[in-house]
Amino acid sequence: MSTKAGHLVAKALGIKLQDKEPYRGELETPGASVLSSQTFVEEPPSLLDVFDDLIPSGHQIQQYLLSLFPFLSWIGHYNLQWLIGDLVAGVTIGAVVVPQGMAYAKLANLEVQFGLYSSFMGVLIYWFFATSKDITIGPVAVMSQLTGGIVADLAVALPDVPAHVVASALAILAGSIVLFIGLIRCGWIVDVISLTALSAFMTGSAINIAVGQVPAMMGISGFSTRDPPYLVFIHTLQGLPRTTLDAAMGLTALTMLYAIRAACSYSAKRWPKHQRLIFFLSTLRTVFVILLYTMISWLVNRGLDKDHVKFKILLDVPRGFQNAAVPVLNERLASHLASYLPATVIVLLIEHIAISKSFGRVNNYSINPSQEMVAIGVTNMLGPFLGGYAATGSFSRTAIKSKAGVRTPFAGVITAVVVLLAIYALPAVFYYIPNASLAAVIIHAVGDLITPPNTVYQFWLVSPIEVFIFFVGVIVTVFSTIENGIYCTVCISAAMLLFRILRAKGRFLGRVRVQSMLGDHVFGEDTRRQDEYGTFIGSAEARFRNVFLPITHADGSNPEVELDNPYPGIFIYRFSEGFNYTNASHNLEDMTDYIYRHTRRTNLAHFERPGDRPWNDPGPSRRKLKAAAAAGVDAGTVDVDVNLPTLKAIILDFSSVNFVDITSVQQLIDVRNQLDRYAAPDVVDWHIACISNRWTKRALAAAGFGYPTSRPDVPHLRWKSIFSVAEIGGSQSAAAAAEFEDNEKELNSQQHQQALDVEAGLAAIKKATSKSSSNSSGISGGDEGVAASANPKPATAVPNAGRTVAVHGINRPLFHVDLTSALQSAIANVEARHEVEAGATKRSNDGE
Repeated sequence: MSTKAGHLVAKALGIKLQDKEPYRGELETPGASVLSSQTFVEEPPSLLDVFDDLIPSGHQIQQYLLSLFPFLSWIGHYNLQWLIGDLVAGVTIGAVVVPQGMAYAKLANLEVQFGLYSSFMGVLIYWFFATSKDITIGPVAVMSQLTGGIVADLAVALPDVPAHVVASALAILAGSIVLFIGLIRCGWIVDVISLTALSAFMTGSAINIAVGQVPAMMGISGFSTRDPPYLVFIHTLQGLPRTTLDAAMGLTALTMLYAIRAACSYSAKRWPKHQRLIFFLSTLRTVFVILLYTMISWLVNRGLDKDHVKFKILLDVPRGFQNAAVPVLNERLASHLASYLPATVIVLLIEHIAISKSFGRVNNYSINPSQEMVAIGVTNMLGPFLGGYAATGSFSRTAIKSKAGVRTPFAGVITAVVVLLAIYALPAVFYYIPNASLAAVIIHAVGDLITPPNTVYQFWLVSPIEVFIFFVGVIVTVFSTIENGIYCTVCISAAMLLFRILRAKGRFLGRVRVQSMLGDHVFGEDTRRQDEYGTFIGSAEARFRNVFLPITHADGSNPEVELDNPYPGIFIYRFSEGFNYTNASHNLEDMTDYIYRHTRRTNLAHFERPGDRPWNDPGPSRRKLKAAAAAGVDAGTVDVDVNLPTLKAIILDFSSVNFVDITSVQQLIDVRNQLDRYAAPDVVDWHIACISNRWTKRALAAAGFGYPTSRPDVPHLRWKSIFSVAEIGGSQSAAAAAEFEDNEKELNSQQHQQALDVEAGLAAIKKATSKSSSNSSGISGGDEGVAASANPKPATAVPNAGRTVAVHGINRPLFHVDLTSALQSAIANVEARHEVEAGATKRSNDGE
């Protein structure tokens, strides 16, 4: 009833319904070639299939809910060995994150305790949602620098709003966006940011941060360190005469940090047995330097009033969570923060996801980007309730955590305990920490974020154009801001990708027969048996196979290998960057131009009057026409290379095409009509190979592709439906027969070895004089067994009684599984057409 109703509605609206199987009737006629013993008709996909994929089942909903809390899959298996590894790594990271958190809070234009709050919430919450055991969430240099710039900007626009309120509101807004992306499982969105953009962003940010911390390390003031780095650098040089005693605490601290790392690196190579101990010593260098300079500061400044200290120190740090409260977030504050959210979200995501993926590959596990976004989002939404600001994954702390031997994400709880102890037990110690030493810690930490020259050189070897993007991003960051650097690199990378897709150009392919060689041995040259690799068996031709390469050798293949169109008038075209509305026009124009240059019109009849010609094909000049007439040459052949073939068939390689749209299909239809007019009265056969998407098949079939074009002028011309077939399989298939043959060979080999053992002891056995008749008969039987084993019979394969079926639907004979089958079908039908036309011509001549 629904079908009838649909037909009535279509008739009322004037919709011409398309026959679902326009070729099925042809298959049912006598003489149709159906090679398989069991037919297969491929059904097109429908909207119900889409809804089935989109609507989750109950099991999928259950799996989704469980995936939100990955710790449930491993917490029940927690053991003492894991606890020891997590304890060591957790304490190590706790010792590192405390001084780093305070230093990064200074970057964010906040008091140092806010860095501790963010550190505590990051490591405490992450393990509930983690799919990475190595990542440590907390304050990071780049995010802190970005937050500091936003806080400074809003201090002018909203002078009545405290800095930590702005930072907390920013964290909540950005965290909610990231959480939403993670919950709808769109973690793939980070893949639109290329490695080049990420490297440029990290390098430019590191330079930006390092240059901005030099004045604090030197004790130079009197200008804004939030200016572009080049200006900060110039002002720093101008302010060198104003250097204070802070430089002694900063420069020596920075020198000591690098000296300890260099010494530990040398010692690890010198004494490899103690690498793990040396690693922990190197890791704790930040803690050692901060404690050392805190002690020096205490010795120098004890008893002095805070207004008379020798150099700048942190002074009072509140004990506990003094800023724990419900964050302030109103429409006024949110409207001012809206323009900063894109850059903030990008920074939260790209560093964290890139780091987690990298360490997952190194340590042989995979992460779920969407779930990592959930972790980041929850952390940044809950952190502000304790006074924290925006936090994400840290590269340096993650590397330390991984090398420290962390076993599970539970190590974050251990780190949280260490940070909690620092918040409540160490504020008195924090009082004397020199600001210049904290600046040195920041400069030392961000130094590892700068892309080394060797990596840039590797970029150059892989893709020179992306090195240009890298330097553009770095330069924009240095001479502008981190946000502009992010937008610049992302936009240029996207533009380059779009340009490559828009200007994509396919390749015309030629066929060449190849064979594989190992040294001087050709695989398959021994036609008596299957070779040792199991790849060839049968006739001498079996070792050859068809390979299709670009005719221009654009793939770097040997130019001495001669390639040409595989058959006169048949062309094979491979798309390189997909086939959609962005590149369809450029691809098809390139294809038709090549075809026009290498073929001629089928009908060379000339036009009686100049006005009969189309305006875009004016033809030869009148002088040439007169000369041709005088020479008795047909006017239709003037300026035409009659040696060129006429267009017969086009084979499209869709191996790189996963989806087509209305624009691309319509342009393909237009080109088909254009080439049909060019080849008239013949029609061009369109064979399409390697289609990997059912919806692409449906779209092409709806446009009339996949079926042969009827020839009204030759009604008796029968299409040769050539299909690729394969065995159904099972115990009677050829694969089973090959396995049986391999087993027989193995058995014969074992018997042959046993026969050699028997022959070795045969002489001794025959010398024995006292043998019973039963033993003698046994020896005789043994000899017969030796003879049989020494000359084993060839293995007999199981008779192949299996059935073959068409790999693709026989209702679409012009869709092929590979280029070889497409070429076979195209050539067979072109030659069959020639035979029919030759027969028709002969009958016509005989009738005359």
